Order: sequence, then structure tokens, then C-alpha cells
Amino acid sequence: MPDGPTETDDLFALPPLESGAPKSEFPKAEIFPQAAYQIVHDELMLDGVARMNLATFCTTWVDDQARRLMNESIDKNIVDKDEYPQTAELERRCVRMLADLWQAPDPATTLGTSTTGSSEAAMLGGLAAKFRWRNRGGQGIPNFVCGPVQVCWEKFARYFDVDIRQIPLRGDRLTMHPDDIAAHCDENTMMVVPTFGQTFTGLFEDVAGISRALDDLQAETGLDIPIHVDAASGGFLAPFTAPELVWDFRLPRVKSINASGHKTGLAPLGAGWAIWREKADLPEELIFNVDYLGGNMATFNLNFSRPGGQVVTSYYEFIRLGREGYRRVQSAAYTAAQHLAAGIERLGPFEIIHGGDPLHGIAAVSWRIKGDQPFNLYDLSDRLRTRGWLVAAYPLPADRDDETIMRVLIRHGFSHDMSDLFLTDMHRALGQLDKHPPTVPLTHEEAGGFTHSATPTVPTEELRQRAGLA
Repeated sequence: MPDGPTETDDLFALPPLESGAPKSEFPKAEIFPQAAYQIVHDELMLDGVARMNLATFCTTWVDDQARRLMNESIDKNIVDKDEYPQTAELERRCVRMLADLWQAPDPATTLGTSTTGSSEAAMLGGLAAKFRWRNRGGQGIPNFVCGPVQVCWEKFARYFDVDIRQIPLRGDRLTMHPDDIAAHCDENTMMVVPTFGQTFTGLFEDVAGISRALDDLQAETGLDIPIHVDAASGGFLAPFTAPELVWDFRLPRVKSINASGHKTGLAPLGAGWAIWREKADLPEELIFNVDYLGGNMATFNLNFSRPGGQVVTSYYEFIRLGREGYRRVQSAAYTAAQHLAAGIERLGPFEIIHGGDPLHGIAAVSWRIKGDQPFNLYDLSDRLRTRGWLVAAYPLPADRDDETIMRVLIRHGFSHDMSDLFLTDMHRALGQLDKHPPTVPLTHEEAGGFTHSATPTVPTEELRQRAGLA
């Protein structure tokens, strides 16, 4: 095969692009890299624009220096510490920095690890709790207590033979409350898992209150139950925007924390962290010392070969921004969230659940429909998609799954101007739904438990006036 198309060749007239991309069988022949690139590039044009995906928690904007470091680290396997010792050193520094950020008693000796994301980190925290429970004499099947959690905890329970005790939502409670704890704990409870930045609403669960409830339970029964904090999103927010909020290793009962570097930590996709309060909180049985490419190294990850660029860029962000820079960046996200929440509330048909208060949750906005409207939130989500916005609408967890809510995540890069653009498109979508309400109501199953109604909504022009955009 020649090196590539000549200057007189038109790329789109070459045989590979005339015949279409291979789709079901492994191709027999090779093609020019330019043609292969164009095929893949053009197909990816059908994906949504990541910056307009308001459903994802993940980083969608990184600066040029971070992109350069990712490119320079594309061939680094972070698990091969013998071959890439400085990448391993940057990981160790990040662990100590996070232990300091989350106020561990002695950050210099705290154990922790990078992971592919907060889900892997959560599972490592859960495994450590299971081994500690077993080492204390636990027998049978252990359990852990939680509120509405991300699906990774359900996977953990199933994969590692642990019972999950999810406290049902009741009344106006959309999170696990301290007074719910005692009734669900027993001698086989290996940990309680508060979510510090709930997936459904963005709200923080009261870690300090849950810790006090467990103190009371221990005083009454002798049960000493530790806490693992799932701080997938909140772990990189509260230390900078709500430092007075006590949720971390300042609480002695908190033995481990997981967080996602590729969410509010500002790292590219594929970065998570698991940190333990003290060395004794990570059982030695979970640490493997292996010979690999001429060196001996300790590892306690679920993955073995793993790219190092995400840790390299995490360290870059830590030293580039520092505490003051992170405070400024994360505060800007909260400001954008509060501006968006105010605009949505002025529209009239919606009730704000979480409006971006840094003391109560992550930089997000969640809301429900107020009263009867001729549309539901799935209809609104569908209309917003026509303008490129991806917005999550879903039923609440079990025991409240008769109600649907909507949520947007405000990430680094979502500006005040983008917030205004989104509000304008919300007004446009509501106007379209007002003039052309859905004629076929969604079924209970299609709507995830939402009950559709058909009562007239507020006129479009009034909506615009309320939002200050008329």
C-alpha cells in the first residue's frame, strides 16, 4: 500500500470512504490512516457536545497544558512503578495532599491510591471495611447502611457478597437522615455510607449528624460502626467552598473517603482516589507486593495496567491552583448554579429542590414540576435536546419513584453566559410545549413512575417576563 493519498487524490473519493466503515466483521485489508481517521472522526460528529451535557458529573473542559501532559503520558503505565518511578512519586504526593485536604491526623503516613474513578475507589473502601469487620470476628454475610446511592454500591454489594441496606425515602426526606440509622444497624453492619453529593438531587447527607447517631448507638449497644464517605463529587468542593462543614477525617469515625478526580477535581476522565484515615484502617491483606518488570511494588487496585496521565494532570491541577485557585474556580461554579436556579424558579412551573447552596450540596440545580402542567420533565428534556442540551430527568429512588425530578450539573467551564443561553432555551422549550402539548401521554413505565396530566401551563410571554428575559 502506498504511504498515503497523493496531493491530487480527494480523500472522500478513495475506496474506503466510498464503501462505508466496517461494522460487523474484522476488516481484511488495511487502509490509509488519513481515511481511517476521517471515518472515525465523522462518525463521532453524531455524539453530543460534551460542554452542553448537563447530565454528566465528569470533566468536560481542560486547559492546553493538561492536554499536553496527557499526550506526553499516553505510554505511561502508572502501576509499573519500577519503570515510571516519577509518575508513582506524583501519585504519592497527591495522596498526601488529599489526606491533608481532608484533614487526616497524619497526612504523611496516610495510605491511599489513585483509581480509574470514584466507583473503583468506593469498592476499595468497601473491601477494606469488609476485611476490618471480618478481622474483628464478624461472621456470616456483612451489611452496610446507606441512603439513595450511585449504582456502584449496588454492584459492590452483589460482586463482593455484602448485603446493602438502603434506607427508604419517606415524606419530604430525599436523603438519609441521622435518626434513620439505628433501626438499620446490627452486629453485622460493617459500615455506614453517607453520600456527600447525592447523585439524584446533588444534596449532601449529614455526615457529622450520622457520626453522632452512631456514637449514641455505640453508647447504647456497644456496636462500633465506622463510616465510609462517598464524596465522589463533594470531596473536591466543600474543602474550598464550605470549609466549616465537618464531614471528613475530622470525624474519628470516618475511616475512608472516595472521590472522583475527573468530576469536581478537574482532572480528565479516568481519575479517582481512595484515602484511608490511618494506616491501620487499610488491612494488610488487601495490599499485594508483586514483582513486575524487575521491581517489587505494593498495589491494592482492582486494575493492574492503567494510564498515568490522569494522575499526572491531577498533580498539575493541584499545584497550579492550590487552595485559593480551587476556591475561586469552585465558587464560580456555585455562582453559576445559583444564577441558573433563580432563573428556573422565576419561570413558575418548577419548585427548586437544590439551588446550588455550597453548605447543602454540590454545584448543581435540581427541581420538580409544581402543580399540573401539560407536559412532564421527560418532554422538557426531549425539547432541550433539540438545542443540544443533555439534561437528566428521572424518577426518584424506590418509595418515592412516583415523582420525577430534573437535575443539571454545573462544572468548570459552564459560565454565566452559558447559563443564560440555557435559560433562554428553557423558555423556548416551555413555549413550544405550551402551544403544542404532547398528545400521547407517557405510560407509567415509560415515564419511570411519573403521572402525566394535561392542565394548561403559564403562557410563554409571562414565563419570559418572570425570568427577566422578555
